[in-house]
Amino acid sequence: MMPSLHELSELDSVEVTEPQETQTHPKPSCHVSSQNGSQVLAFLMRNGFVVFTMVAVASGIGLGFALRHVNMSAKDVRYLTFPGELLMRILQMLVLPLIISSVIAGMSSVDRTAHGKIGLRAFIYYMVTTFIAAFTGIALAVLMQPGKSSRTASVSSSGNAEALQIADSFLDLIRNMIPSNLVEACFRKYKTVYSRRLTATSENNDTVPGPGTLDGVNILGLLVFSVAFGLILGKMENEAKPLRDFFDCLNKAIMHLVNIVIWYSPVGILFLLAGQIVKVTDIGEMGREVAMYALTVTAGLLIHSLLTLPLIYFMVTRKNPFRFMLSLLQALTTAFGTSSSSATLPITLYCMEENHNMDKQVTRFMLPIGATMNMDGVALYEAVAALFIAQMNNMEFNLGQIIALSFVVTAASTGAAGIPQAGMVAMLIVLESTGLPTEDISLLMIVDWILDRLRTTTNVLGDCVGVSVVQHLSTHELQRSSPADKSLVEESSQFCRPHEA
Repeated sequence: MMPSLHELSELDSVEVTEPQETQTHPKPSCHVSSQNGSQVLAFLMRNGFVVFTMVAVASGIGLGFALRHVNMSAKDVRYLTFPGELLMRILQMLVLPLIISSVIAGMSSVDRTAHGKIGLRAFIYYMVTTFIAAFTGIALAVLMQPGKSSRTASVSSSGNAEALQIADSFLDLIRNMIPSNLVEACFRKYKTVYSRRLTATSENNDTVPGPGTLDGVNILGLLVFSVAFGLILGKMENEAKPLRDFFDCLNKAIMHLVNIVIWYSPVGILFLLAGQIVKVTDIGEMGREVAMYALTVTAGLLIHSLLTLPLIYFMVTRKNPFRFMLSLLQALTTAFGTSSSSATLPITLYCMEENHNMDKQVTRFMLPIGATMNMDGVALYEAVAALFIAQMNNMEFNLGQIIALSFVVTAASTGAAGIPQAGMVAMLIVLESTGLPTEDISLLMIVDWILDRLRTTTNVLGDCVGVSVVQHLSTHELQRSSPADKSLVEESSQFCRPHEA
């Protein structure tokens, strides 16, 4: 029996509607997957620089160990590290104008009363954390005894020479804070040199200190001048508006440059790490003393970074310190790769101002100064290294000598430059000040390439924690600042956005 036309129309309607219902079921899963994909893409866009930097660190370490099986000459290693050399030159080129423009622009826009209290809190934080780091290193070195060996050599020191070296190291610090020539301070710093003079009444040679210079930017002197100059501009109010606008515009231009070159840093970090690993010889034949020394320094840096600094942050701000540290991964990985707190300064400014919305009045004042003065990692490393060399030469330090060592280490680390291997220069001052043999410093160079990166990462973390602590304690002073002045400072950093390049 043939179906009627009406029945055929009903069948057609059923056949059409059923596929439509079955096609609607998989739509939610497709929508969820596309939503997840967009979230992953958005995450990569926001954190692309961090991802690239971490991949570069891992790739650099892998490439370095792979190339160790190839017999590379010193010239080949230099060619290998050329991309990293370019990164260092670019970042060092930007540090000087960045520090001067940011500090002057920041200080000219900060209320003088608030600045005085902020500066006092920053100074107290720097000194307290540096002392804690030094005593942490001393305690670990005394406990772990990394330099104990069978050697029976002994070293005697002269009290007069020790006092002379310590006094000159402090005086050099003060001299560099007040440079006699600002142009010279851009490429040279003051350093006391010693000459020997034979007196008529004695056959012994007298050590005579004299003026000398050392290649490198005198960042401390430039910071002191920039802070004073910025405060004067702030005091002059409307009369100094043209100069304030000039330094604010200069800071914006430097931030534009930072925004461009920051994406090259993962490439430079990759080849820097690969070259450093290739340079190290006889990794498998390191002595027990050097291995224990590296373990002691690493343990001290981990204690200071994962216990001391987070505890200080939590006690002051009552916030989760590890969540705060996680958002600093971008700056910390860059510090590990470049081994320079000064070169990492542009990225540190970005992390604190953009990721954490820190007040620009605090970041522009503390971070440039912290990159030069707040050297927690260097202080800890120098304390361990000095006691390590003393133990290798069977020298026992009493409590008074250990306390004196902590003061010398604090002064030497405060004046250390935020550049790679700068801690080794400060280490010479510490060894000479305590009467220890300086030739034993060659043993430290075996593992210094990795320890230098670890202590630089600790330095940068200490700077960031200091900004958060001081800003939390200075909330009342910052709220009293003029809104117009604060907006002027805030505009100067709105271009430091690597993820938008």
